[in-house]
Amino acid sequence: MKITTATCALALSLLASTAGAQVAPSAAEAAAYTGLHAAAHQGDVDKVVQLSASGSALNATDGNGRTPAHVAAFARQREVVRALAKAGADLNLLDHDRYDAVTIAAVADDEATLAVLLQLGASAKQVTSRYDGTALIAAAHLGHDGVVRQLIAAGAPLDHVNNLHWTAMIESIVLGDGGPRHQATLKALLDAGASTQLADRAGHTPLTLAKARGYSVMVEMLTKAGAR
Repeated sequence: MKITTATCALALSLLASTAGAQVAPSAAEAAAYTGLHAAAHQGDVDKVVQLSASGSALNATDGNGRTPAHVAAFARQREVVRALAKAGADLNLLDHDRYDAVTIAAVADDEATLAVLLQLGASAKQVTSRYDGTALIAAAHLGHDGVVRQLIAAGAPLDHVNNLHWTAMIESIVLGDGGPRHQATLKALLDAGASTQLADRAGHTPLTLAKARGYSVMVEMLTKAGAR
């Protein structure tokens, strides 16, 4: 089955744009933060504990819908995440760009913060982003194989189909570079039992897509897994 020029153009466009879809606090926003948002950004755990105990709104949002937990995830302030969770903050809320803390950590390839979030009960199963995707799809797209393995272990839906009609496996191919980390991502998905037969909107299977891109290692992996 021939891969169309339009399909390739869409993949290239998304490769350029998706990683920037998340909006971290700008320097100006961070400088203007007060209360829990400021403490979260700065990693001031004592202040977080103090403000939480005094009744500060744990899930208050900034202009982009970011809670202190989102800000802490962007800033890799893992002890702040722990303090917020202990105080009762909701780690699963979505910001205005429809990202949760788990997906923020996944896109950043921040395995340590992701591990903390998952240990604290944050969900790996949420539908996030403008693409109606998941943290697993985002991580697979970027070839963040360690993150992918963590998310799989946490029960992330292996075969979720986003509004582009792509799964995590398809994104690891069409938005990947065919290199070692995307190969490791594909292996993790195959080992976990992700479907090799779910196709994109044009009917292209992962094997077809890998062949079209000349990703010989991925083709071999898929073929051994029984892909058609």
